[in-house]
Amino acid sequence: MMGRMTFHNFLCAMLLPVTLWATAGHGGTHERGVAITDPLTLRELDSDKLNLGRLLGAGPDASGAALFALSSMVSARAAIGRQLDRYASNHAAALAVPTGSGALARLQLLDRAPLYANSTRFMLAGIVNRMDRAYVSPQTCGEIRLIYRPVANGGTAEPTRLPMTLNLVMKASVERSVQTNSCSGTAGRWLASADLPLTGADLAAKMTAQGGSLEPMTPQHIDRIEINIQVARLSPNANDFEARADYLMMVFRYDPRRERFEESPLENQIDRDRILDDAKLAADFRQWLFEPGNLEALDRGTVVIPPQFLAMSAINQTPSSLEGDHGARGLVADREVVAALANAASAGIAFENILSPAGFMRRLNDITCTGCHQTRGIGGFHFPGVDASGKAAPGAVIAPASPHFFGDQERRRDILAAFRDGRPPDFARGFSARPQPRRSKELAGTTYVNGWGAMCYPAGTNTSPDSSFASWTCAEGLTCQAAPGASSSRAGFCFPKNN
Repeated sequence: MMGRMTFHNFLCAMLLPVTLWATAGHGGTHERGVAITDPLTLRELDSDKLNLGRLLGAGPDASGAALFALSSMVSARAAIGRQLDRYASNHAAALAVPTGSGALARLQLLDRAPLYANSTRFMLAGIVNRMDRAYVSPQTCGEIRLIYRPVANGGTAEPTRLPMTLNLVMKASVERSVQTNSCSGTAGRWLASADLPLTGADLAAKMTAQGGSLEPMTPQHIDRIEINIQVARLSPNANDFEARADYLMMVFRYDPRRERFEESPLENQIDRDRILDDAKLAADFRQWLFEPGNLEALDRGTVVIPPQFLAMSAINQTPSSLEGDHGARGLVADREVVAALANAASAGIAFENILSPAGFMRRLNDITCTGCHQTRGIGGFHFPGVDASGKAAPGAVIAPASPHFFGDQERRRDILAAFRDGRPPDFARGFSARPQPRRSKELAGTTYVNGWGAMCYPAGTNTSPDSSFASWTCAEGLTCQAAPGASSSRAGFCFPKNN
């Protein structure tokens, strides 16, 4: 176990320079028209139309204290507090101050006070077009996500970005039917912004002007809030990328009748412990999951699991093992998977990703919130946003997003183009660790697909390649090297052959 964790911790540190390369070069060209990552543009938007306080009704200069004191946010604050208390109770031994010389080995619990302080303000860190999620909410053409980071001002000290994202999820359209031109028009405006030779205030003004991609974003479009917050870490050093860190993930949907955000199940976050403790619930889950149509959606990455099988919160621990199936193990047996896949195949379903029990297990974990965020992320985040100060302060991030985020931009762009042109979008996606081969031509040779640092399948000398991962290869001059001490050979990274 130690060997596996040590190797993966090294990779967590390695992924930051990889992401920097993606942002400065290849990745930067792919985000245009699909996401806004430029800190100067975001600063302008944050000062005006897309200010979080203004959208939630607390005023443009609202602090963390003012935001969480809103009647719409009181229930959310209470729910977050309960989960933080629960975490502290469940990890009391690890949080206790040890005797002797092991003081730095204990978990450092989040100080929640700055989140609710008068000196803290939530800053816009990124905007991401997620119309590729229109299969979940076709009536709204998918989503636009406004991602905010809390910044604590500590008097004379430099402002500090707290380890949390607050994702204000907006409906891409409030028109009630995708049969209208709303999806086409929205997608077209976003894609057109990719060709604008603008940045900063000029780009912000163009996108919020009449006909701009951000013009429709109003409080009427608010659907929910998603939070991802680092609740504890093993080291007090914010730049210690080898240290374990735990992240709390929760969702709060806006209830227009009660005019407040209510705690809601996390999408596709399987409540594994509750299912394993309830034989009937486990049987119901397997029966639902193994329906051929649901298996096909799971393979495509478009499955939507019913709420009775989902958790209301989740703890995402990083670093995690490379295998990517630990959350799914125990829910179903390999023999059940083989039988279910054969049954679906006999019904005429062709699978693209799930071609073996191992592929099934990875996919089942991959579609959960925690499984996705444990795959090729920056710590527990896929979009921490650029630190606008440009200073290498403790915990500062100068790359806007993770390799997983950048590797998915081509697929998202294809879907927007289909909407714009009136074609049926293909919502299918590959694993979080590797984009689909048929959508990765422009990514070939990069850290996303078969280049240095790409995830790959290290085929053993005594075993046949697992069919689910046979395409996970490396470019010429590189070889797939498995993680030392890994419990299986299903995960590795592309490194020079002489490395």
